[in-house]
Amino acid sequence: MARSHLTLAALATSAVAGLDVSGTRSYSYGSQGDYDAALLSGRDGRELIIRVPTSQAAETEQSADLVALRALTAGVRARLPFDVPEFVGQAPVGSTRAVVYNFLPGAKVNVEDIPAGDGLAASIGRAIAAIHSLPTGFVGEAGLPVLSASDCHASAVELIDSAASTGLLPAALRDRWREVTGDDRVWRFQPAVINGAMTADSLLIDNEAVVAVLGWSALRVGDPARDLHWLLGMAGDAGESALEAYALARQVTTDRQFTRRAMLYAELEIARWLLHGRQLHDQAIIDDAVGMLDGLVDRVHSSSTAPLSQETGPIMAITDVEAMLSSTPLDRDDDFAVGLGPVEDEPEGSRPSSDDD
Repeated sequence: MARSHLTLAALATSAVAGLDVSGTRSYSYGSQGDYDAALLSGRDGRELIIRVPTSQAAETEQSADLVALRALTAGVRARLPFDVPEFVGQAPVGSTRAVVYNFLPGAKVNVEDIPAGDGLAASIGRAIAAIHSLPTGFVGEAGLPVLSASDCHASAVELIDSAASTGLLPAALRDRWREVTGDDRVWRFQPAVINGAMTADSLLIDNEAVVAVLGWSALRVGDPARDLHWLLGMAGDAGESALEAYALARQVTTDRQFTRRAMLYAELEIARWLLHGRQLHDQAIIDDAVGMLDGLVDRVHSSSTAPLSQETGPIMAITDVEAMLSSTPLDRDDDFAVGLGPVEDEPEGSRPSSDDD
């Protein structure tokens, strides 16, 4: 049973010394019950968010988010052109804890609604570039993952091999994915600080600009393509506008090899869903994943018997993968969607992370 606003307000006053709550209202965390959450107004003018995990996965995600937010010190945040949530306090609740954050104003945006040009799309590109331009040292000092290009490659290979070992991965997809992992050119990149769970839902927008980035539970040094692949699903030329702004800000090139790696990460989300079902011994999830894998074959090539390759087969849009992951009525973990969690160094079938503070 969801906790009432009154209960959450009481927990907040326990978590934050001197807090006098003058009002509460519903706060949609967007995680289908993974958190009890409320937006609180204090008599001192502060607006705060309180969240209490309702599942072990949410507890794990929240703990990782707190580690990341502590790693993002004032000095690191000063390098970013947007706000990041701040931890305000916490209070024990049974076997978990209520966590209070400052509320960051701004609006969400649908990826399909982002226009091309020098406005919002370019602001998104520059915001991600700012994250990737951070010095990497603070990540390791905080005990967060620091992955090399070789680590990222090895993890992708392992994921494909694990999916293939189930006997349920279509040979066409296995070969398509192995072609990308077998091409050394694709994996020649410089790792950077990445959010690791970046999607349109991570962003708060105001006046056609990114004003805040939420959800830092997957903060790490890793493959920049993890934060950028969802841009390829933007409508029209918006993705190109964002990537151009990103490349200009970082003075790098987002070339074809980058795109191949990004699309591989997107498609491998379905393989991760398959392995998740196997780990749980949940036949409904397994059947669902198999259906999506078959659908992926159909979408990336007109004939499932034809060889698939990044050179000859059409690239599958991010939005196509997202649509397949959300098209069936199974009660999936809300965050198990394209790009919401790192492929790198994830245990098989683990729950990808996201956050919507």
